[in-house]
Amino acid sequence: MALPVLAAAGVWWSVGCDLERSPRGFRLPDGNIDKGKEAFVSLQCNACHSVSGETFRASTSFNIPLGGESPRIRTYGELLTSIINPSHIISARYREELREAKESPMTNFNGTMTVAQMIDLVAFLQSRYKLIYPDKRAPYYPW
Repeated sequence: MALPVLAAAGVWWSVGCDLERSPRGFRLPDGNIDKGKEAFVSLQCNACHSVSGETFRASTSFNIPLGGESPRIRTYGELLTSIINPSHIISARYREELREAKESPMTNFNGTMTVAQMIDLVAFLQSRYKLIYPDKRAPYYPW
């Protein structure tokens, strides 16, 4: 019984995955949190973002808070993707404010940000999230 199930799962996985675009084997070096904070300011991310535990605040009326307590881990890959492809996912929370925009208003830094800045920026942002565990009496959905 287990063999057919495993075979079906293998077929589904091989058909459903884009192996050429897989992140498997991808690993960037560790970043420097202090340099990431500097990059955050120099790239003027604080124009639209505030960061938990930091004194700088967003300088526009459109403030997207980053960091703080979260019931799920913000992965390295998610943060990296949000920086280099901000339109990949636009939070439902902000989609209404963006009036159903299909593109994120975030500046695209792909042509100007160095790889070192990106690595350090992700290290800085990831350090500002704190995983919290939900109330055991309430339903828990980690996604």
